[in-house]
Amino acid sequence: MKSLRLSLGLALALALLAPGHGAPAQPPLRDLGPVTATPRSNGLAADWHQGVFMEIFVRSYQDSDGDGRGDLRGLIQRLDHLQALGVTGLWLMPVTQSQDRDHGYATTDFRAIESDYGSLADFDELLREAHQRGMGVIIDYVVNHSSHAHPLFQQAKSSPRNPYRDWFVWAETAPPDWDIWGKYPWYWTGQQPWAWTGEVKDMPLAPSGAREFYFGTFGPHMPDFNLKNPAVVRWHEDNLRFWLNRGLDGFRLDAVPHLVEHNAKDWNDQPESRRLTQQFYTLISSFPQRYTVCEATAEPAAYSSETVCGSAFAFGLERAILEALKGEKSEAVHQHVQQIGDFFKTRPHRMATMLANHDIFAGHRIWDQLKGHEAKYKLAAASYLLQPGVPFIYYGEEIGMGGLMDLPGDGPIRGPMSWNATSPHAGFSTHAGALLRGRSPNAGTHNAAAQRADPGSLFHHYRQLIALRKAHPALKRGSYEAVIVQGQVLSFERRADGEALRISLNYSDAAVDWPSQGRTLWGSPSPQSGRLPPWGVRVEQLAN
Repeated sequence: MKSLRLSLGLALALALLAPGHGAPAQPPLRDLGPVTATPRSNGLAADWHQGVFMEIFVRSYQDSDGDGRGDLRGLIQRLDHLQALGVTGLWLMPVTQSQDRDHGYATTDFRAIESDYGSLADFDELLREAHQRGMGVIIDYVVNHSSHAHPLFQQAKSSPRNPYRDWFVWAETAPPDWDIWGKYPWYWTGQQPWAWTGEVKDMPLAPSGAREFYFGTFGPHMPDFNLKNPAVVRWHEDNLRFWLNRGLDGFRLDAVPHLVEHNAKDWNDQPESRRLTQQFYTLISSFPQRYTVCEATAEPAAYSSETVCGSAFAFGLERAILEALKGEKSEAVHQHVQQIGDFFKTRPHRMATMLANHDIFAGHRIWDQLKGHEAKYKLAAASYLLQPGVPFIYYGEEIGMGGLMDLPGDGPIRGPMSWNATSPHAGFSTHAGALLRGRSPNAGTHNAAAQRADPGSLFHHYRQLIALRKAHPALKRGSYEAVIVQGQVLSFERRADGEALRISLNYSDAAVDWPSQGRTLWGSPSPQSGRLPPWGVRVEQLAN
């Protein structure tokens, strides 16, 4: 998440919170009541969460009412596309009410749907429609912080004696020596209104002797909760139960290594953060057939433990895969292929894998990273869809959607989904004016309609790989063994339920002699007996 969430429109949002702009000193509190758990089955297959997920930015997926913004009803209209692809899980970036009116991580109401997206009734319908198609739905939940505009924070900053003061992290004077990703994370309440440029370093400095500072890991607009306060933890648990009671199938817990900080040295991945994460994971797991995945960039394997979160994103694997395909020197490619081969030798197989996501620190869209080289793109997809882990595809990845490279920050990777080539906004919206982000530069060729009509497209490549995972337990949950890295070729075996498969991947631009060891189940490009084509993949069934 990091500083990338310093988003568009923040200057206006913060200014509106300043004195003299009509905001009430103590806005009414919402979403604070206790919630009793009412667990029930979601009706999905027991192993639905071992399938393939799609990460979706609702604001950029499908606009149903022509206002230029994606919404839940638009997503419902596109569920058939996701079903045709074969995914069994959807991860939605935050859909709760937020101040930023963009990415959604600056939450103002943890139990309400973002007004741009629709209503709770729309959300309930989405769950019903997804479940009817065999798909579970998880949403982002932001434990670490709220929006600066959340009524709780507005109450807390109104007075040191306010009963909600201790729900956030405060210091009477500016604590020295702090540095988080190159910025100072303590903010003086008297700095409002801020002359905001998008850079924390450009904010006016607090004067000598200034009092009352609050802590914000991700910036002044997202103050950290005080998760050493049991009342805050209980409230978060009530919020989780609120959504689970509605039939939600789980959560992606955001930025969990940052939940508790002690001092300028001990602020990241503290033991208390892991214990709290495990507490939330246990609550979610008390509802049948639910799934939890965590964002923990520094120690994802540790957070994937059943004693912490159960699953976390496998940061590092995506970089090894893409660097192997971007490399030009054989020795460098070999080193990255070795990293790919070694990754799951020592890490939990329940980790969540990916090639890209909504954060620019994870990389640009795959189309841009691989410069439109479709053979490399197909090998990248096979690299993580055939390995252990729970794969997460980023919306548009399955059609080769390009990014908006002229935009700053996360903008290049959050553009509207390309559905067709004919309409001004590529089928995303009927809005007559300009959108927050324009259409993808390759929407004319790489859109859902064109991709689904072409049997050799990226869409059908992804669809075939997902179908292969569904059909073979060895790929969905099998072991990872007999790993061989030879030059620029990676080969490994997956075994489960009496089935044994060997997967071979060629990360070079030349065909390689690679004798077959069994019956070929699938290959890309078309399998050749005894040889792996350039950027080729072969899946073989071995005799037991």
